[in-house]
Amino acid sequence: MAKKCDNTSVGVLIYNDRGDTLMNERMKYPFGFAPPAGHLDGDEPEDGAKREIKEEVGLEIDILKLVMHRKLDNLCRREGGDWHDWHVYGALRWHGDVKRSEDETKQVIWLPRSEIGALAERTTAYLLGAISEKEWQERPGLEVVWYEIFKILEII
Repeated sequence: MAKKCDNTSVGVLIYNDRGDTLMNERMKYPFGFAPPAGHLDGDEPEDGAKREIKEEVGLEIDILKLVMHRKLDNLCRREGGDWHDWHVYGALRWHGDVKRSEDETKQVIWLPRSEIGALAERTTAYLLGAISEKEWQERPGLEVVWYEIFKILEII
C-alpha cells in the first residue's frame, strides 16, 4: 500500500562558492531536476529540510533561512498528493561531501544559473506538449513544481 501524502514538502537551495546550485535528477516520479526536497512526514520544516539533505545528498546543514512558504498545486506519487504546503530554505552554512542517494537520485550535480535556464526551457516545452512523457523521463528538464518555485523566487 502506498504512503498517504501529508501535503507538506520542504526543499533546500544550496550554492557553492561559484554560485552554482546543487541539483539532483530524480529517479522516481515526479521526474526532473530539482534541489534536494521531500515530504515532511511529521517533522518540523527545518528538521525535515536537514533530514532530506542528509538522505539525498549526504550533506549536514548548519544554518538555514526560509526563502519561501506557499501552497502549490503539484502531484506526487503518494495517495492524495495533488497539492503541497512548501517550505523552501536556503542553506547559509553546510558541510560534508556530496554523496547521492542511490535509491532516489540518478545524479547530483552543481549547475550554473544558465544551465538551470536551459532545463527550464525544456520544462516549458514539456508543459506545452512538445516533449512526450517517454522523452521527458529519458531526458527531463526541471521538475515541474521546481519550475514554478524557481519562477516565484526569480531564479529563472
